[in-house]
Amino acid sequence: MSHDWRLFVPKTVTVLRQGYGLKPFRGDLVAGLTVAIVAMPLAMALAIASGATPERGLISAVVAGFLISFLGGSRFQIGGPTGAFVVVVYGVIARHGYDGLLIATTMAGVILIVAGLLRIGTLIKYIPDPVTTGFTTGIATIILVSQLKDIFGLSIERVPADFIPKLQTLWEARASLSLPTLALTVACFVAIMGLRRLAPKVPGFLVVTVAAAVTVTLPALPVETIGTRFGGVSSTLPPPSLDFWSWTKARDVLPSAFTIALLAGVESLLSAVVADQMTGRRHRSNLELVAQGIANICSAAFGGLPATGAIARTATNIGSGAHSPVAGMLHAAFLLLFMLLLSPLASYVPLAALAAILVVVAINMAELQRFRLLLGTSNGDRAVLLLTFGLTVVVDLTLAIEVGMVLAAFVFMHRMSLLSTVEGGGPRLIDGDRDDFSRADEPAYEPHEGLPHDTAVITFRGPMFFGSTSVLKDALDQVGGRSRRYILRFEEVPLVDPTGAAALSSFLRRAIQDGAEIIVCGARSSVRANLLRTVEAHVLEKVGFVPDFATARAATAVVA
Repeated sequence: MSHDWRLFVPKTVTVLRQGYGLKPFRGDLVAGLTVAIVAMPLAMALAIASGATPERGLISAVVAGFLISFLGGSRFQIGGPTGAFVVVVYGVIARHGYDGLLIATTMAGVILIVAGLLRIGTLIKYIPDPVTTGFTTGIATIILVSQLKDIFGLSIERVPADFIPKLQTLWEARASLSLPTLALTVACFVAIMGLRRLAPKVPGFLVVTVAAAVTVTLPALPVETIGTRFGGVSSTLPPPSLDFWSWTKARDVLPSAFTIALLAGVESLLSAVVADQMTGRRHRSNLELVAQGIANICSAAFGGLPATGAIARTATNIGSGAHSPVAGMLHAAFLLLFMLLLSPLASYVPLAALAAILVVVAINMAELQRFRLLLGTSNGDRAVLLLTFGLTVVVDLTLAIEVGMVLAAFVFMHRMSLLSTVEGGGPRLIDGDRDDFSRADEPAYEPHEGLPHDTAVITFRGPMFFGSTSVLKDALDQVGGRSRRYILRFEEVPLVDPTGAAALSSFLRRAIQDGAEIIVCGARSSVRANLLRTVEAHVLEKVGFVPDFATARAATAVVA
């Protein structure tokens, strides 16, 4: 415990302590520039898809991207706005305004810091795969639908935030289809996918964005651009401020803040795990949450969007030769430079090109292969997957995660209960029941073989917890009080919770009242400790604990 503080030392400090020279800096410089080139059009596209202006995405990538790398627990993490936030951000802006989003982002940052300090980073990995796949694919679906307006060039003044009304509005505007916009979107999408296949090292997003801007500007095609919709992109970084804060609105956006925090925590830690797998390094999960929290608070202070670790950009960073968190910090510095120098040119970028970029992001995010695999698993996992996906798309992401987690917990408890069995052996116990639980290190005999006729052996297998209480009670009720002596085998019981202990205690009291002797054998130390804490002391006083079945047999023989 005395060295726990080291878990919160940023990887930047660790790298500098180990020595940092010119060669690693060159690698970080190239990697930072490469990622910045990829991140610039993506940050603007994600901001527009979220219902914000393009510079909001750039601000988030600059401020949060720098702090996530500087303060984080991963050597290679690249932070910024991601597709996972699009749905939540769009909804918050639509319902509570942009200041409501800044408040929710600030609160999410505080939640992430507290979660990291409480070591919750190690628990996020327990979110079931059907839940994460369901809401990830749901988010990808919503992103794809949200881009239909710009893909087809539809003339719609305001698109609703909710899924069904959005589809209805898009369908009603179908007559305003712009063929030049649709053709440009398709061409950009094909070009991006082609470059990924034929020239993966070429920054396809940037190349296609520039080419599309030239294609639209020179012949003056009737295609909407960033300039025609937003009037351009700001080339300055605003001063930090918390003037947006409102306690009244904070209460309203609290559920969204928890959703943003959960998404930021899950995606950042998944990204860090991917980086570890690619490099053989090891990240500090709780420090990563603290860094994400600080970065989101600062992003909101500068007027930016929520941010988290971005898996694709992190992988690009590693593939480009990054050596340390300096690469991520340089990526943010290059983005700031691009923002200051190139923002006037961003006005010429067609929204159709950014829509094509987001279609690629949605396809990569959807995990369709994983979705299909989970559809072929058990009914329980399939139900969790489809319910989470459906609620994400049609209702609300927060509700989808909550319901998905609850249903997944019930599915897990049901499966665990199926592992719990109670089997008895003995001439006077349960007619027709016989249990062969001889072990490799024990003599090969039936459990009741050689024991007195009034001695029963009961074997418990699996966890004795609240999910298996009905199994325990039914089996123990059958036993009743028909034997003078009971040997209870606990070798295969990994845990006992208070509810399971209560069911066992009820049987023990009945047996003791009938004058029966009880011997518990093979209970591991943790199980025995839980029984001592949860079963009445006057009951356990009359129960004998022995280390194994052989000892219990010997003790029974002596008594007999």
